Amino acid sequence: DRGYEMDRIAVTAARRIDVRAQQAGVALLRSLGQREGARAAGLYGPYLLDERDDPSHLVYSFTLFERGEQVNRLRVQTDNLNQPFDINEGARLDLGSTAKLRTLVTYLGLVAELHARWSVLSAQQLAALDIDERDALGLWVRQYLNGQSDRTLQPMLDAAMLRTYSANPSEGFFTGGGVHHFGNFESADDTRVLTVREGTTRSVNLVYIRLMRDLVRHLMFHEEGTAAAIRADRDDPKRLALLARFADKEGREYLARFYRENQGLDTDAWVAQMLKSSAPSFARLASVFGALYPDADAIGLAAFIVRHRPDAVLADGELAQLFARYGGGQMSLADRGYIAGVHPLSLWLAGFRMRLPAASLAQAIAASADERQQVYGWLFRTRHREAQDLRIRTLLEIDAFARIQQRWKRLGYPFEALTPSYASALGASGDRPSALAELMGIIVNGGMRKPVARLESLVFARDTPYETRLAYRPQKVEQVLEPEVAYTVRQTLIGVVQEGTGRRLKDAFVRDDGSPVTVGGKTGTGDHRYYTYDKGGAQVSSRVVSRSATLMFLLGERYYGTLMVFVNEPYAADYRFTSALPSQLLKAMAPSLGELLEEQSCR
Repeated sequence: DRGYEMDRIAVTAARRIDVRAQQAGVALLRSLGQREGARAAGLYGPYLLDERDDPSHLVYSFTLFERGEQVNRLRVQTDNLNQPFDINEGARLDLGSTAKLRTLVTYLGLVAELHARWSVLSAQQLAALDIDERDALGLWVRQYLNGQSDRTLQPMLDAAMLRTYSANPSEGFFTGGGVHHFGNFESADDTRVLTVREGTTRSVNLVYIRLMRDLVRHLMFHEEGTAAAIRADRDDPKRLALLARFADKEGREYLARFYRENQGLDTDAWVAQMLKSSAPSFARLASVFGALYPDADAIGLAAFIVRHRPDAVLADGELAQLFARYGGGQMSLADRGYIAGVHPLSLWLAGFRMRLPAASLAQAIAASADERQQVYGWLFRTRHREAQDLRIRTLLEIDAFARIQQRWKRLGYPFEALTPSYASALGASGDRPSALAELMGIIVNGGMRKPVARLESLVFARDTPYETRLAYRPQKVEQVLEPEVAYTVRQTLIGVVQEGTGRRLKDAFVRDDGSPVTVGGKTGTGDHRYYTYDKGGAQVSSRVVSRSATLMFLLGERYYGTLMVFVNEPYAADYRFTSALPSQLLKAMAPSLGELLEEQSCR
């Protein structure tokens, strides 16, 4: 029986891993934990490792894929983590400027979509398009098409790469619900006006912040009805519907925050946390009491005040006046919050949890639909149109980022939401090396998304009566980008290596006959920090949580992949390396990958 069981579970796996390149990669990455190995790979120098850096804390990860007719095949996958956790596919990491590639693909994809709809229109039809003045992308596409006899897509994409943006960091950007400022990696770029191509090649942050702003505004105002809602009268149903959505959304966010902050507290502790004052006024206490105990009497109010103000002495008639003004259902929730100096939804949630101590956040949200709208009643009544416009724009921006996330997800982005801020163009929303490799595979495959084959077949119990064979069946190939978009991006990535942030790799790969291997790539440096602030908004401290440097690359016509260097706290604060580090490491790998590239040239 034991022999049968052994035969039945014995399995042979067939895969396309290149054994020589895999073994060489494993040996190289393991050697980098020692100074001698890191030095031999050329990893010390400006923008790389400092002589004082301890290389043993760094995690390296390398993947290499080969494109095929129906599938992309994994050829090399290795890291020096030596743990079951797969950092390529299991972590959400700040991979910095690699997000600029996703932003660039989105930009060119939108240009291609507008081209498909508008290139067939006459000059009169183009002029009649209702394009909002804030939709810079839509305005540019119309202007371009009006002046061209050749309206094919490729020249238009080439022209889109030549649109210019200022790299000046002095402007404040209203995004993510507040004003934010951004800086460039190289201060020399601050005074430049650069094309999209130059901004990509040099990885200039402010070019991409402004490009992302154009994409967001296009998606905000291009959708039918959204721009009209901004321009509409105060009482227009379209505006009121958007304001109601904002009230619902922000109310949910506040409830979630209050739920987390006060989880586990009893009612008295929650009230003390809300009021915080060493001697809250009787009016504040009475306002809170009326919200928590709408059916209680004046005696209950007196006990509540004494419980939270043991030194309280109520004058004759004062209790009756307090109860008459604040007790029961005498005041709206919003007015109670104002008197108490507490967010009204925190008051409501305290009362709800008092009645249903085991209630979940989902139950609280479901029960508070009317209250969330009532609390924001001022927003519907305000005479200040700017206050309404600000909130409508915030909501439309969130919607725009949701649409961008859908586009990114179609190209392999692994997460269900983006940070609704222009900073997503710089990596604020996180990514995974495996997802970046999938995006690079789409570009290498001319816009087609192909499945990845890690195993070709599995054979169980070979040469026994129970032999079972499982073979990989390719999934459907999907065209997710216009071929012209993929070609334009590919040429831009080659430019990054020829004259930009990846130029360490220029001429690094050469075939036996001396001919150069085309190399393209996009680099990114992630510096993930945790900040704390005081009540006035001033920064109190900054903690470096992690640091990463990533290179997504293509080699010749068939190969592509990612290379990442990562270090976590408590060591992350000690390192200053940039994306030059994985570029240098890929250069060090060139000899071990030579045979694969020679195979490619013979196909």
